This record gives sequence, C-alpha cells and structure tokens, in this order.
Amino acid sequence: MLSLMRNIGVMAHIDAGKTTTTERILYYTGKIHRIGEIDDGTATMDWMQQEQERGITIQSAATTACWRGHQINLIDTPGHVDFTAEVERSLRVLDGAVAVICAVGWVQPQTETVWRQADDYCVPRVCFVNKMDRTGADFFAALRDVRDKFGAVPLALQIPIGAGSAFEGVVDLLHMREIRWDEVSEGERMLINDIAPERLGEAKEWREKLLDEVASHSDELADMFLSGTEIPLDTLLAEIRRGTLRRAFVPFLCGAARRNQGVQPLIDAVVDFLPAPDDVPPAAGFHVKKEATVNIPCDPEGAPLGLVFKIQHDRESGSLCYVRMYSGRLKTGNQVYNAGKKKRERVSRILRMHSNKSEPLDSVSAGDIAVVVGLKHAQTGDTIGSEGFPVLLEKMRFPEPVISVSIEPATLSDRDKLKETLDILTKEDPTFTSREDAETGQIVISGMGELHLDVLTTRMRDDFRVEGRVGSPQVTYRESVAGEAEYAERFSKVLGGKENTAGITLRVARTEQGVGCLYECAARKGAIPAEIFDAVENGIRNAFAAGIRYGYPCTDLRVTATALDYSELTSTPLAFVSCAASAFDAACAKASPELLEPVMNVDITCPPESLGEAMGQITQRGGIISSTESKPSGSVIHAQAPMAKLVGFSTSLRSATKGRASFSAEFSHFQTKPGGLG
Repeated sequence: MLSLMRNIGVMAHIDAGKTTTTERILYYTGKIHRIGEIDDGTATMDWMQQEQERGITIQSAATTACWRGHQINLIDTPGHVDFTAEVERSLRVLDGAVAVICAVGWVQPQTETVWRQADDYCVPRVCFVNKMDRTGADFFAALRDVRDKFGAVPLALQIPIGAGSAFEGVVDLLHMREIRWDEVSEGERMLINDIAPERLGEAKEWREKLLDEVASHSDELADMFLSGTEIPLDTLLAEIRRGTLRRAFVPFLCGAARRNQGVQPLIDAVVDFLPAPDDVPPAAGFHVKKEATVNIPCDPEGAPLGLVFKIQHDRESGSLCYVRMYSGRLKTGNQVYNAGKKKRERVSRILRMHSNKSEPLDSVSAGDIAVVVGLKHAQTGDTIGSEGFPVLLEKMRFPEPVISVSIEPATLSDRDKLKETLDILTKEDPTFTSREDAETGQIVISGMGELHLDVLTTRMRDDFRVEGRVGSPQVTYRESVAGEAEYAERFSKVLGGKENTAGITLRVARTEQGVGCLYECAARKGAIPAEIFDAVENGIRNAFAAGIRYGYPCTDLRVTATALDYSELTSTPLAFVSCAASAFDAACAKASPELLEPVMNVDITCPPESLGEAMGQITQRGGIISSTESKPSGSVIHAQAPMAKLVGFSTSLRSATKGRASFSAEFSHFQTKPGGLG
C-alpha cells in the first residue's frame, strides 16, 4: 500500500552526522546487525573504498528498511559541496527528507545549499539536531538559526535534558515524558520516565508553544486549545502531519547519534509526519503527442512511467539505472520506451539495493524506487515508460563545472581505455565533463572542485585500472555577449556535384544571470520540413559548446532564429547545420563577446583570535566579505571570490592561521572577467 511507504533522504553539511544517523536507523530497523562507524571505515552506506579511506560520503547510497509496518526507502546523501549533484538528483525523486543539523555548528554552508534544494522541489522535512553531547551544543540556538536563515518555523517536539557532556536524553513534548537510552544495549532499549519536577515547568512551557503553533493552522485544534480541552494524541499527530506536508512548520528532534541516543523517535517522526508517495501532488509531465502538460497520479494500475535519477557502473551488469516509478508497474522482461531518446529497451533485471548489495525483484510499482538493469541508452534525467503514453518528466538541473585539469594516458595504447572510462564516469556524474582540446589534443576533464576531480582520477586508477598524468587545476571559464545583435548568413556550397544552400537570420542577446543558454525559433514554419528545424537547433547547440572567441562553453545567452531561407531543390540539413554555426559566430562577434569567470561563495570557519588573519587572506585574493557571525564552533566569514584566485587557498589559509581555519567554497555565478584572458 502506498500509504505505508516513505521515500526519504538524509541531508546535511559535511560532518554533521548524516551517515552515522543512517547507520543507527538501519540497525534499529533490523536492516543491519552491527553498527558501522565512519571513522573505522565500516559504515554500511559508505561502501566505496575512497569513502572509507577519506571518511566522507561521495555517492548517494540507497537502501530499504521497515519500521512499524512501513517500508522506508532511504537515501544517504553526501555533505561535501563538490558532490552537491548527488543531493540534487536524490531530492528530485524523494517525497520527504531528514535534515541533520550539528548542535554546535547550527546552520552550516552546505546545510543552506541542501535546504534551498529541498525548497526548490517542495520537499517536506523533519530536523534532527545531532551531536548534543558535544561541548558548546545548543538545541535552542539551532532552532533560532533555522528560523533566521530560512524563514522556516521550527516546531520542537522534544527538548534536551542537559547538553555537552551532561546530555542525558530528551523530554518528549508529545507524550510528556522523559526518554533515555540504555548504553548496554547500544541504545536499542529506551528508558521511559515521568518528567522530573525541576524540568516540568520548562517542559510545560515548550508544550504550550508546540500546541499554540499547531493550533494556529487548525480551527479544530484552536477551539480545543482556547477552551482548555485536552487534545487527543492522535488528533495532535494528525495536525502536525498536515502542517509538515504543507511545509507550514518543520518538526525538530534532537539526540547524539554517535552515542545511540535519539534515533528511534526520529524514525517514528519519519513514519508519522513525512509524506507517502500519494500524499504529494501528482508529478507534472509533458505529453509528446498532445504537446501539453499532464498530471501523473501515483497509481500502480496506470500507464508505466519512471524517472532515471542516477546511473552507476557495474563491471558485471553494466549500467545500473536507479528509477523512481511515478505511475504503473515495471516487470522483469518488460519492454520500455525512452521518450526523450525515442528508443525501446528491455528490462533484463530489477533489483532492490542495500548500499552496494542487491536482491532481485519481480516488479517495481508506482511510488517505489529500484534499480533497473538492461537500459543501455538511458542517462540521468531520462523518462522511461510506454509508447502509448509518451510523457517526459521534468529534467534535473545541475550546476556548471568550474574547475578543469588535463589528463594524459600513461601510454599511447591506454588512450582508448581512458576515453572509455571517462565516458562511463560522465554518464554516472552529470557535473563531470570531458573533452578533447582541438588545438593541443589534450584531454581536459572538468568538475565541481579539486576534491571532486581528485576522487574521480583516483577512481580511474583504482576501479578502472587506468593510469594517467594529471595536470595542474585550471579554472573553467564561460563566454557570453554584453550586447545584442542580428545577423543574416547565407550558405552555398557544391558537395558531391550537388549544390547545398541555406539561409538563416539569427538574433543573439544576453540573458539574466544563471539562466544558461536558450534557443528558440521564431521563423515561420510554412512548408519547411521538421528535419531542417532540427538541423538549425543542432548547429546552434554545437556552437554553444564550442564557444565564441576562446573556445569555452557559452552561458547566459539567448539565440533566436528569426528567419530561414529554404529551397526545396537545394537546401539540406547539413547545409543548415553549417549555416547556423557561421551565423552564430558572426552575430556574437557583433554583440560584444566577453569572457566570464566563476565566482564562488566562500565560508571560512576559524577561532575568534584568527579572524583578522582569515579575513586578510580572503581579501588578498580579491574576495568581498559580506558578513561574519559567531558560533560555538568558531567565527564564520561569508564572502565571495573569483575561483581563479582560490586555487591553493587552503594551504595559505592554514599557514596564516596556524592550521586552525577551514573553508568551503560553492559556485555562485559567472561574472565578466576584466581584460579577458590577457
């Protein structure tokens, strides 16, 4: 039953305790029989060798657990900003999320990123304030920080008993009781007591706040609250669930996952307050034949429709396609239709994943998540379904790569193997690209940061046995235009004894920041065949990738084909591809082309006594400081700086602050680079 299913993700800043919390969820639900730890490389969800060695999550890992008769499909996502695409594609297909917040660091840079991503996809969430056993832990400050940073309304379902080394357990405001966890049973046994007299006043105060907030969203509860009537627990839970699904407020719980404290009430909150697949609005898709937007109800008996949200390479099985089913049912042996690629493929196997292990399934139905084996042409973001219901679900959006390195095979004979490996990695990771420089013949790979590229080059060596020499990091620039221009291009060439002609008028203009490249055709269609329009679009898309002056990809650019000159006798698609490319180059040259450089949001955390040195380091590199704030974990500097100036910044920052400062950088936008490449 759909109402007994939950599709959730665990998201947070790096080191907030996502994977540690996930391990406890799996242990208490009986999915694993021994708690794994990140520090000793035994975490179930961090199965990659690099994840175990580095102590961080790199790839999102999926598993399924059961709690109180509910099936929970759970995805543990990375916290490092370089792997934000893993979070993006997970949130795209999940119905709810658990946001893990550090009780000492409160809202941290990547917390802001994943919270915004969850807002973009309208994902309801519950918050778990972790690490209450750490010195400086402050549950109530974390609540205030979430309210101030996101404008969200925190709804405390618990308050902590003590903090730091004095943290004992929690006061459950729903049942008005104290909960502690037995150390001997690794927290599996919960110790329930009445609220101690010295804590009863504070507990009643927070219970009153809880009821007041929930009642403000429910007339029925408001009447009961104002009249002093005792509110039944079932009624209260139902109203909290309704408010959470509407994102009117965010339920908050707390604990210390590493010490096995606070996890079972969190799993209860997932079941009680996060949505089932049929609780969320129907997915919207574009019907190819009707050329109209349609809603797709989550119905197991409907036409099959699913979204490929992740691809993982397996040496034996090939591409493992992670699919979220939105409608209908897929069975092993079924033929599916890739609406975007217009290709038919056969499902050879369906698997239920548990990290890197799997179990076979006969079928997967609407609302569920599984891995499909046998789809050779599928890519991340593709919609699979049936030819009778050709619908395209909304594609996922991924940030642009901002840093590049050259890579050369150790021997000439390894070049083909290297290219094959890069193709596999590009298919797996939408934020990783590779290209061959036309002038130098070098292979250039691009990604989200130095760590991202380091992880991928290490995977090439360890997983694919491809040795390569990696160059120094280089910034990935973009090109655009500052103005607007229109140009009419005429193409005429004799090829194979036959005349080929084409005529195109293009208008180019700058778009708003962050829009990317847009193409539209405003030319009258008339008797012009569809393949001519496809040829023009292909020519323009290729030109976007080839750049204007320096060979960097274009961004924030709008191109409109205002007129096409077509002849039935001499015009060919090939002629229009060439004509479109030439028209693009000429129009952009008239519109004041310019080079854009990536600008990063930088967050530096340091002790208060190192604040001056840290601020000096970022301003020396062209950074603009927007604000500073003080937290128990240290002072935090918020700034923006050009990516080119941040290469090697980590070393100089550590040197200036005697190793006491750290920073994270996230792509913000592209801005005009003064003086171009000169």
